[in-house]
Amino acid sequence: MQSKVIHNMTRKSDLTCTLHFQLAFIIPSLFVFLGGLFTILAFRLARYTYGFVLEQIWRKKGKDVWRPRKRKQSSVYWIRVFFTQVEMMLSAQTSMGCVLVILVFLLNIGSLIIYFVNLAEAEGYKISFPDSIIYVDTGFNAFFLFYFGLRFVAADDKLRFWLELNSLVDFFTIPPVFVSYYLNRNWLGLRFLRALRLLELPRILQFLRVTKNNYSIKLSKLFAVFIGTWLTAAGFIHLVENNGDPWVQPANSQSISYFKCMYLVMVTMSTVGYGDVVVQTALGRTFIIFFIIGGLVLFANIIPEVVEIVESHKSYKSSYEVVSGKNYIVVCGNITLESVTTFLQDFLLQDMGNVCTEILFLGESLPSLELEAVFKCYSAYTTFFYGSALNSGDLKRVGMESANACLILADVCSPQPYTEDTCNIMRVLSIKNHYPNTRVILQIIQSRNKVHLPNIPNWDWRRGDNIICLAELKLGFIAQSCLVPGLSTLLTSLFIGKENTETKRKHLKDKMLLGDKDYKVMTFQLSNDFADMTFIEVCRLCFVKLNLVLLGVELKFGSRGESAILINPSARIKLHRNTMGFFIAHSLAEVKKAQFYCKACHSDVQDPEQIKKCHCKRRLHSRSFSEILKLRSESLVSHGQPAKSRSLIVLPPQRFVDGVSDVRGKENSRVILDPTGRFHWCDAVPLQEALLSCKDQAALNLQDHILVCVFGDANSPLIGLQDFVMPLRASNFIYHELKDIVFLGSLEYLQREWKFIQNFPKLWLFSGSALCCADLRAVNVRDCSACAILSSNTTASRNPSLVDTESILATLNIRSMQDKPSSASLDAVFRGRALGNQSEPCYKRIPITTELKSSPNAQFINQAPSGNSAIPEQDQLSTTAAPAGAIFSDSFLNSLLSMTYYNHHILALLQTLVTSGTSPALEEQLLEMDSRLSRSADDMVQNASQLRCKLALLPLSERLLMGVMEGSFRDVYCKALDLFGILCFGLYRLMEEPNPYKNRFVIARPASDLKMLPTDLLFCLVPFNVATTDGQRWEMESRL
Repeated sequence: MQSKVIHNMTRKSDLTCTLHFQLAFIIPSLFVFLGGLFTILAFRLARYTYGFVLEQIWRKKGKDVWRPRKRKQSSVYWIRVFFTQVEMMLSAQTSMGCVLVILVFLLNIGSLIIYFVNLAEAEGYKISFPDSIIYVDTGFNAFFLFYFGLRFVAADDKLRFWLELNSLVDFFTIPPVFVSYYLNRNWLGLRFLRALRLLELPRILQFLRVTKNNYSIKLSKLFAVFIGTWLTAAGFIHLVENNGDPWVQPANSQSISYFKCMYLVMVTMSTVGYGDVVVQTALGRTFIIFFIIGGLVLFANIIPEVVEIVESHKSYKSSYEVVSGKNYIVVCGNITLESVTTFLQDFLLQDMGNVCTEILFLGESLPSLELEAVFKCYSAYTTFFYGSALNSGDLKRVGMESANACLILADVCSPQPYTEDTCNIMRVLSIKNHYPNTRVILQIIQSRNKVHLPNIPNWDWRRGDNIICLAELKLGFIAQSCLVPGLSTLLTSLFIGKENTETKRKHLKDKMLLGDKDYKVMTFQLSNDFADMTFIEVCRLCFVKLNLVLLGVELKFGSRGESAILINPSARIKLHRNTMGFFIAHSLAEVKKAQFYCKACHSDVQDPEQIKKCHCKRRLHSRSFSEILKLRSESLVSHGQPAKSRSLIVLPPQRFVDGVSDVRGKENSRVILDPTGRFHWCDAVPLQEALLSCKDQAALNLQDHILVCVFGDANSPLIGLQDFVMPLRASNFIYHELKDIVFLGSLEYLQREWKFIQNFPKLWLFSGSALCCADLRAVNVRDCSACAILSSNTTASRNPSLVDTESILATLNIRSMQDKPSSASLDAVFRGRALGNQSEPCYKRIPITTELKSSPNAQFINQAPSGNSAIPEQDQLSTTAAPAGAIFSDSFLNSLLSMTYYNHHILALLQTLVTSGTSPALEEQLLEMDSRLSRSADDMVQNASQLRCKLALLPLSERLLMGVMEGSFRDVYCKALDLFGILCFGLYRLMEEPNPYKNRFVIARPASDLKMLPTDLLFCLVPFNVATTDGQRWEMESRL
């Protein structure tokens, strides 16, 4: 009897020791969790009480209640920047963040493996591991503690973070490990909760962009939920069954392995329930009751998706909290996976590391799983809100009033462009009615729809509101490419920076030519030491001393501070103080040297790197306020007369220039321009007079014309051929330089377009198709100077590879109409004509510019050699059409929206180059006339085009290289600039042999020491008084 009592006392003592041992591991976790929770609640209560009391005090005093709060928001601005940096790292947006996310997940898997190792040792599987494994586990948990601190710092809502599942896992797994290290005793305990971190697997895969489509995302979620729940439930049953209920004496525990617990969970979830393994404790049975219910709901296929959509819908209906000093923009309109992905790539590229700019997407439909994955990948930058820009409540939720700008995306591939444009214009109207001071940048598909925007009362381009007309720029690019082959690729590389250099890598041995991909057009203010100098003088100085190519300047004039962008202007114009310049450079640091330049300090400096901001007395001299006003008035007055406002033209009035060009003297006596003075005009031509047929003598005599192949029918949306014709009928070309334009397409479609272009001279129509060889012969395709193939706005297929079928087949058809290339290539013909050899036959390789809706379709029109060619097979498919300027895709213009937000001057320069100098002021005048042209007054014939240069592709003849030592680009640049005022900014060079088709590629801003080749062609900005036709070019070359 006495021995039995002693045995019971011993078991009770062991049970008490076991409970004390377990409490030693559990109490620290509960202390940390509950202590932190009460601290957060107490802090919130104190802040709410303080705010309430302060509000009552301020109300009694009748003062602004929110002024202290605004000061507080401003004071913590630097903290927000730090939080943003941490969020970038936690969302794997940086290389360090990507490594951190992967490392945390792998260490969680490692900690779970250590748990299984200790479990195997405890269950007696005779598996021995070194005792140092506890130190490894301690190191892992120390890293988890550091990661917990980062997440706590980056969390906006501390209470919500404290109650998150991942935080609860850390509370009950990290402290017990440190207690084990202190007591030098191990306890399995709640370490099985590490299996719940497997639920983070889909999120990590989305960060790493391993899962992109709907199927992979759903599969990863189901897999993570299944494995995490299975392992966690088995761990809990293993814990309670091996330890028993704490309140039962003697203990009702049973020895059960972890594998049997996994087996029990599986048969329970599957509702089979064999009964060979059962739970005995009250805790285990209670857990099984709730687990059966939860398992049936959790593993249903549709329920998790419904729960996710409902939860996401609630979160997308929240309001954005505006923080003082933090920049953010709102993006609305066409919010799809393709448009958002493209916009984010372009915007973050332009952002240059500015982490304080947040992007708020306002979408009218809930995002798909793929789009949601994109938002999670860019969670440090982006936030999605469900709503409409037409709803004032949704505009208020996204903080439209305080936004830096609102960017409206258009669906370029919309089958109904008019409807798409009007919807976006209604969004502008809604935004401007509620928040008139918010800057709006809008994408428009058709230029004729811009007529509605000036009617919006608060729309003002002077305030920063911009219109990006995609059709106008696209057709302008293609039109200029008909005159200057390869220009579209050159401008795309300089302005947008999306040039494909794969061809050059495979065809060039001189890898230094690849450096041009880093050059872009940038703006910066010129040094005041350039004042009273001509543009040619400043341009030469910037190139020789600063290694910068200056394209143009922004000249301010007028009593209202109007400005005009002058590209390679006349030598009569002198620069003023505080003039902005447009440069081609590598980086902004190089451009800043143009502002740092000082005549007193840098006149003898030869190395551009040594030109830095000086502090000489000449620069430190400050002018009085009266002197500044005097200089301002002098800049606004020329020849004693005040400057006029630019209501009709983008350029300054005539009095900024002295003299009239001799070249244009005879032409101006008979030329007729439109009221703006910027385009050649004629009386309206009836459709039947412009319509050609196979029997017409005019069609048989077509030579050196531009052939435009149009695809469309009576029901197709209008492309807007007026935007194509206007750059080719600009008044900076003399009438003799204008080439005939022949439109080949459906007569039903061309009739609808004709009323907008009937007042332009030298236009012809031909009813037919570019897919018919007979029609191509009828318009003398072999004798045309250039060919443009325009895609239809009607999408016949949803497959991206098939949307450009007609354009691709037409391109191949026209190529088949050309004669086989001979030894007399393009450069030889140009060179022969420049030397005065007019008997040289016209080259047979016709420059073809093809518009593609999908840029990957360029592979179908690549110029591959024939089967009997000597070119190796591996090189036959390496030639791409993009670097040669043979294609133009709508995707090239996607970056303009981001570029305009950061620098609207770049868009203005691009529009001046491509569309022959249109401006918001000029557009207002054109829209008032309903886009129809009429005869100009006699006094406006010479007033518009005196300062406008023109783009040209000039040959590099031997006479141009005469007198130079090395024949480098620097020598040619300076000689062309000094003698003729021609500004060279790119090369069109032949690809290396074997090159049977004599294909060329574009080099934007060649290196100064690049050796020129006789076959090179120069992209130039030619002054208005220099003709570019063959005979007059010979006169220009003869003076060399």
